[in-house]
Amino acid sequence: MHRPAQRDHRDQHLQGDQGEQGGRQPGRRGSRLGRLLVCAAAVPAVLVATGCSSDSGSGSGSGSSSSGDAKQEQTAGAQPSQSASANAVQPAAYSTLPEPCAVLSEKTLGDLVPKGLKSAKEGASDDTASRSSCSWSSLESNGVKGSQFRWLNVSLLRFKSDATRGEGDKLAQEYYTKQVQDARSVVGAKNTRSEPVAGAGDEATAVRYDLKKKEGSFKQQTVVARVENVVITFDYNGAGLAGGKTPDADDLTKAAEKAVKEVVSAVTTANKGGGKAGTAPSQGASKSASPSKSASASPSKSASKSASPTASASASASKKS
Repeated sequence: MHRPAQRDHRDQHLQGDQGEQGGRQPGRRGSRLGRLLVCAAAVPAVLVATGCSSDSGSGSGSGSSSSGDAKQEQTAGAQPSQSASANAVQPAAYSTLPEPCAVLSEKTLGDLVPKGLKSAKEGASDDTASRSSCSWSSLESNGVKGSQFRWLNVSLLRFKSDATRGEGDKLAQEYYTKQVQDARSVVGAKNTRSEPVAGAGDEATAVRYDLKKKEGSFKQQTVVARVENVVITFDYNGAGLAGGKTPDADDLTKAAEKAVKEVVSAVTTANKGGGKAGTAPSQGASKSASPSKSASASPSKSASKSASPTASASASASKKS
């Protein structure tokens, strides 16, 4: 009887424990289920928030990107115009040249080459608007007192503006400097002197020297002048032949400086009615520079040319004497 009672007691005790456990389990399951539902509801909210933040970030990024692209397009569009303006050159001031054999008046030619008014000889040129030249020679016989020889050459060279090489007046300035240097460095020249010439274009320099030849002693004057994009090379020399008196270098220089101003005026007058000269390719500019060699670029060549007429002049003077 005692054992069954104990079993009954244990059974009751076990049933009570199981009842407590049974009562506790539903509560725990409910709390766990609640937490799962809260978490499940929180996940979409996080995803939505993340998606919103992602969209807003991409939106701002695309906005800045489009803004940057617009700026790049504006910069790209501005660059060609800026480079074009930077490469642009000003058109040259003068677009033509006067007739080379008509740049000096008859009176001036009478002073320079008194017996050579009708001896004008125009130099060969395939473009007289860019380069030209004319020369005169004079032989005045004084019987037993010998002869006086004079030789004159005027060359004109016009430079065009070039997109590669630069503006016409700058190119002319470079050539002007070279011509002056060439006149100062003639082989065999003695007593070389140079001086600036006022009132002859934008810049001018007179170079004079003595040059000994078998026909006599020549007094050479080379006046180089630049007006805008045109360079004038004025070569003038004189000599006393067959016993003739050597001409005074000061007189020859003064006459040359006066005459070159007349040539400058002729160049200016020839361009009064015209506008600005157009630009030309670099080949045209190069061609316009190279013929200057034949247009009495080197004074020594001028002296050599003058020597050949003097040979016949001295021979005729000797026969007459």
